[in-house]
Amino acid sequence: MPSLDARGVASLLREYAQRTALRGGNPYRAKAYSRAADSLAALAVSLDVLVAEDRLTEIPGVGDAIADIITKVHKTGSHPSLEKLRKEIPAGVLEMLSVPGLRPEKVLRLYKDLGITSLAELEAAAKNDRIKKAKGLGPSLQTKILQNLAIARSGEGRLHLHRAAALLAHAKDSVRKSRPELKRVTIAGDFRRGCELIGDLAIVAEAAKPDKTSTPSADGLQIRVSDRKHFGAALLFATGSAGHIEQLQALAAENGLRLGADGLHKGRTLIAGEEADIYRALGLPFIDPELREGRGEIEAALKGNLPKLVTDQDLRGILHCHTDASDGTETLETMAKATRQRGFEYFGVADHSKSAHYAGGLSVEQIAQQHREADRLNKRFGKDFRILKGIESDILADGSLDYDDDVLERFDFVVASIHGRFKLDRKAQTQRLLRAISDPHTTIIGHMTGRQLQRRPGYEIDVEKVLRACAKHDVVVEINAHPWRLDLDWRWHQAALEFGCMLSINPDAHSIPELDHMHWGVEMARKGGVSADRVLNAMTLAEITRYFRQKRRSLARAA
Repeated sequence: MPSLDARGVASLLREYAQRTALRGGNPYRAKAYSRAADSLAALAVSLDVLVAEDRLTEIPGVGDAIADIITKVHKTGSHPSLEKLRKEIPAGVLEMLSVPGLRPEKVLRLYKDLGITSLAELEAAAKNDRIKKAKGLGPSLQTKILQNLAIARSGEGRLHLHRAAALLAHAKDSVRKSRPELKRVTIAGDFRRGCELIGDLAIVAEAAKPDKTSTPSADGLQIRVSDRKHFGAALLFATGSAGHIEQLQALAAENGLRLGADGLHKGRTLIAGEEADIYRALGLPFIDPELREGRGEIEAALKGNLPKLVTDQDLRGILHCHTDASDGTETLETMAKATRQRGFEYFGVADHSKSAHYAGGLSVEQIAQQHREADRLNKRFGKDFRILKGIESDILADGSLDYDDDVLERFDFVVASIHGRFKLDRKAQTQRLLRAISDPHTTIIGHMTGRQLQRRPGYEIDVEKVLRACAKHDVVVEINAHPWRLDLDWRWHQAALEFGCMLSINPDAHSIPELDHMHWGVEMARKGGVSADRVLNAMTLAEITRYFRQKRRSLARAA
């Protein structure tokens, strides 16, 4: 039989991962197979070549053991261990692993105890209260399943932004090495548009002549090759979105022009082939890729109202970070030094508060100890860098903050966040946030909706009412940059700006590598149309120190 291509092998490796997870044992083995499958789906070099040249371990996440599995699956179309696992569980059961919060052991119980063998049967069983009544499963699992089935369907085949970034970087490097004649190898697709979940892994490259054979694949990595004359148009169309392209084409038609993947034409004459030239010829300024969603960006561009989007370089400091005083992995000193080494002017520590027992929340005595340590380090750092003293204070069920006023007054800033009681109804959850926002000690509302992408939906709140309250009480709205959160959703950023809110791009870092999550927060802010003048931590050290000082003075006057 003919050998399987990379996508075929990736599909079987992903099945192997799922069946291994259902088998139990070491959970990291199944995750390793799944990550290797993702890498195979984004392969830029023929799998035949990598197997023939014994180069499989160059693929991210592929070691010797997985390389052996890939080789056998590639050559034979299967693997003995996979065939053995297939005899244990029907294929439809694997679908249930896509439901967030539904662990392999629960999937097995659903199959063995209730005979459920597909997502459709799972949904029917949940709606008919069969899961609720089953011993060892129960009502809470049934509720979770009903909530998360939609997430399973909407997120199918999509990768978190940071995972897609690693795959695309490897693919880009592979293209350059394997095809050195190509120029301008550029990442496109929804990653270039800064989408929070990536399903369109795409690269555009320039060749001396158009490559008629380089048609996009139905799934996995898409590589488009264009000549120099048409490269910009190919990049434009490979970036999308479909709505944005359709609106550009309509604008072109209104002006007697035709816009296609081969450029902007007047009759048979090519009048623009580069991205910027196409926009210019249509009477538009260049529209940043993050804005290209067909959500009014072309109308704004025609009126000269496009924002100057915030960049990584605009950020002057980092707020909302954790240390080993609560649930972080590093000391205050090492986190601050790592922040300084990245060129920032300040580090805002915000460990968990006392009610967060699960995260080692700080007692009042531990707060005093951390503040003494911050003072000691600040003397050593001098005037060019400073540790700002903050806390991530739990918003309790009634909306109050998790310390008495005399403790809250000791901090430079307070990030108020919800970490529990997610199931309160929309009205109660909204009132809970509104009370926390009205507390004069609150500086920032952290991860406002509590969502975790492809894991759980956010709790129900009236986002517009909450944003209006933030603007009224001068409370900053967080753009939580952790790639699992990216909360507040970029689709609400314009409303926040219109109401008068400031935003803060925070990494929610629990380790040194997580400090670099800042970039994903910038991507979300750019996608939401946010400019640097509306970002709290685009302020210099002097400016943000003054800002916090004025807030404390207002607090003192109110008291």
